[in-house]
Amino acid sequence: MKIFKDRILSLLIIFLSIINQSSFAQEKLRISAIPDQFPEKLNRLYIKLADELSNRLEIDVVYKPVINYQASVSAFRTGDLDMVWFGGLTGVQARLQRPGSIVIAQRDIDAEFHSVFIANKSSEIEPIDNINELNRLKGKRFTFGSESSTSGRLMPQYFLEQANVLISDFKGARAGFSGSHDTTIALVASGSYEAGVLNEEVWKDNLKSGNIDTSNVYVIWRTPAYANYHWLAQPNLDERFGKNFTSKLQKTILSLNKNKPKQKEILELFGADKFVKAYDYQYKDIETIGRKLGKIR
Repeated sequence: MKIFKDRILSLLIIFLSIINQSSFAQEKLRISAIPDQFPEKLNRLYIKLADELSNRLEIDVVYKPVINYQASVSAFRTGDLDMVWFGGLTGVQARLQRPGSIVIAQRDIDAEFHSVFIANKSSEIEPIDNINELNRLKGKRFTFGSESSTSGRLMPQYFLEQANVLISDFKGARAGFSGSHDTTIALVASGSYEAGVLNEEVWKDNLKSGNIDTSNVYVIWRTPAYANYHWLAQPNLDERFGKNFTSKLQKTILSLNKNKPKQKEILELFGADKFVKAYDYQYKDIETIGRKLGKIR
């Protein structure tokens, strides 16, 4: 009788294990990113990344685009997105709204990131040697990127205020908000705005691709360094996908290798050689500045 009971118990354990594994297999890991560049590039990048993660993690990983920066924060807060590529500011906002969220990784270029201020040739704005010379932008038509962008709005506005330049000092007592870094380049190049500011890596990528006529639009100032982009994951992934899943996910991202063709393409689209570990404390200054400028309450 005891042997029979033991066999029944063993079969029950195996059955429950199969059911448990099946439930994990049915779960989808939903990833997304702030829409900081043209959708065509974002779709190419994150669909490739989703495929790579699916193969290596042996689960279904899907990319879900969002319409704007705040939509990514809202969807993360409600649990509709599992892991998001956030900028510094949106990442802080998301962590504050979703306690226990885990900073997974950043690129090797994100610990010391920069923005660039650019100008149209017709503006006749001279290159800037020090932060105080940002006052040359007073009275100019000026555009930021997205209102919630770290590199396209938050940090540039912080540096402008260090030079006593307020949004009300621009022409018309207001600034534009292009919505993305690529669009900022296009607007300044067309002359719609005399000057603007964007993510330095997007500027470099457009230069490399031959999309910028530097005789018409050029960099006037590069900001000091600050911490920026990072992957942020939900706090409950281990419960949904199995023990130590979050650690496995992190290791998979950190192990992306430019010596492997598919992974190399992903890293190149990210503008990085590799991903490295990132930590909450690296974004404390972003939080402080965000509160000061009213972007975090």
